[in-house]
Amino acid sequence: MAVTEAVENYLETILILSHKQPDVHAIDICSYLGYSRPTVSIVLKKMKDDGLVNVDQDNHITLTESGKEIAEMIYERHKLLSEFFAYIGVDRDAAAEDACKVEHDISEQTFLCLKEHFEKLRNKD
Repeated sequence: MAVTEAVENYLETILILSHKQPDVHAIDICSYLGYSRPTVSIVLKKMKDDGLVNVDQDNHITLTESGKEIAEMIYERHKLLSEFFAYIGVDRDAAAEDACKVEHDISEQTFLCLKEHFEKLRNKD
């Protein structure tokens, strides 16, 4: 199943929100991403149908194992890329914004090489 950049953003958002609060609802995703309730509802339904999220009787949204795996991968990329861009002198806000763009398109090979190189740089400091 191909996961779009938009779905990756939703999964990452659910992961981030689940670390900050006990329950995640659609309205929390709307607030975090700045999207309308109907837009979020449509995407959540597709994600549920694709087996990426579960929604219980109280409308609590949780990630399935496959959804969590994707979310954690994207979030790891986001954190490392943001840190790396800031390390090389990019303003923190711009670094985070640019990381959001790059995290979806960078190949696994390039990311792993960048991660390894950056860890060596940090260990030297």
